[in-house]
Amino acid sequence: MTPDRNHNSNRSTGADAAGLPPGWTPPATGKPQRVLYFTRTTGFEHSAVHRNGNGLSHSEAVLLDMARRIGIELECSKDGRIFDGDLDRFDAFAFYTLGDLLLTRGYCQTPPMSPSGKQRLLDAVAGGKGFVGFHAASDTFYGSGLDPYIEMVGAEFCGHGPEQPGRMRRTSPSFPGLDGLDASLEFFEEWYAFKKVSRRMHVIFALDTAGMKSNLYARPPMPATWARMYGKGRVFFTSLGHREEVWLDPRFQQIAYAGLAWSLKNVDADVTSNFDQATPEGDRYRKLPLEPGCVAR
Repeated sequence: MTPDRNHNSNRSTGADAAGLPPGWTPPATGKPQRVLYFTRTTGFEHSAVHRNGNGLSHSEAVLLDMARRIGIELECSKDGRIFDGDLDRFDAFAFYTLGDLLLTRGYCQTPPMSPSGKQRLLDAVAGGKGFVGFHAASDTFYGSGLDPYIEMVGAEFCGHGPEQPGRMRRTSPSFPGLDGLDASLEFFEEWYAFKKVSRRMHVIFALDTAGMKSNLYARPPMPATWARMYGKGRVFFTSLGHREEVWLDPRFQQIAYAGLAWSLKNVDADVTSNFDQATPEGDRYRKLPLEPGCVAR
């Protein structure tokens, strides 16, 4: 496998500062952990993952700095061939991707993921490795039917309204790493709506949709951040991450740290499905007949 052109400069090694940031729980064994941050897109490329020349994208730079603070080795890549290589060296995978990653389209000239590479990713997570998805990771491998990748993530993007203030209500008081956060958090963001939503998820934050602009949100509160099992693997997803300043928000970083720590099995949590209690009917649209596929599975 040939690494992407920025491969050597896109790694963090070791912690830069003493102390642990809010949300993070280190491994009990003290063993170094490695995470792959994959940001390939074959559609609209968010500014948070866009690279200018050989430089890092905004989210890559932020996540690398976060990784250094906790002693994680983070490798950033847009090269789909990495999934045909040695995946055993990674403890978890973080995705901020978009589109069919098996294709090369338009400006996207980075090497695609192979069908076998995609299956190797799914098998690695099902076998016990962690997965953390940010924002457009739910807008990946979309299409008719239920793609195995979407089945792993737990829901598929199906639209967003204008960027606007939105309030996430915490629906899992006991999920580790979130101590100190308010029970309700407001962000100015691009808020995703979902279809093909699995009820087999543990909703950590629900988006309160009342009063939001766009008929897209004319529905009951819906999941915005969740955790779920995929085989033996732990999957964590947050719809946050569209706007670059969100990546710099300490509250977002605490949520990301908490998701990483849980997905890496550094801390345990009860992720029994609470969908019907946390987001009753949050899988359905109410005033958007153009999206009849927005029902539970």
